[in-house]
Amino acid sequence: MAKKQSSAKKPVKKRSTSSRIARIFRGIFIWFFSISIVWVLFTRFVNPPVTWLMIQRGIERKADGKDWKVEKDWKSFDELSNNLKIAAMAGEDSHFLVHGGLDLDAIEQAYEKNQKSDRLRGGSTISQQTAKNVFLWPGRSWVRKGFETYFTFLIEALWGKKRILEVYLNVVEMGDGIYGAEAASRHYYHKSAESLTKAQAALLIAVLPNPLKWTPAHPTSYIRYKQSLILKNMYRLRRVRF
Repeated sequence: MAKKQSSAKKPVKKRSTSSRIARIFRGIFIWFFSISIVWVLFTRFVNPPVTWLMIQRGIERKADGKDWKVEKDWKSFDELSNNLKIAAMAGEDSHFLVHGGLDLDAIEQAYEKNQKSDRLRGGSTISQQTAKNVFLWPGRSWVRKGFETYFTFLIEALWGKKRILEVYLNVVEMGDGIYGAEAASRHYYHKSAESLTKAQAALLIAVLPNPLKWTPAHPTSYIRYKQSLILKNMYRLRRVRF
């Protein structure tokens, strides 16, 4: 009888262990969900002082024997040139104002073009890039992509389009140690981002896929071509009002 009682207790222990593990995972999920909501709400009103990419680039510069360099100067949404806002959408995300964070058509087009070309094209929206820049580490992995999608939906729900575009244009990498449109405009054009012309705004956006390789100061023929495409798309978006 003792053996039977002993063997009868084993399933109870298994259930107890599995329920304990379930509680731990549930607690982690609730903790992460709560912290992420608070974090996103906080950055809706408080400008992010630094991003993981800025830190990584600074460390890379120090490793190369260079000085730490993070040039940035925050400008509010209304202080940024409309030419720049439209150029960003024209060059990076033409459906920005109508999608909910992901542009499935752009992702599909990028996938098809990447199958036929050695030059990789991304399908990330401005919302996805903003979520990645502000909340996540640089790199490529399915785990990071999953977190990126999660934070993309959060900022779409809790920030709104104006705040997303404002943050994007203030934290995006635009050169070696240069972040945001204001710092880039001062560096390349010696003027504020408030007064960028259409051509200047389009050229700034044209180098964004790889601002460490390309520069508005010495645009290649490919960057000039991209600038012309952005300008044409800006004309189609000319009636956009924020």
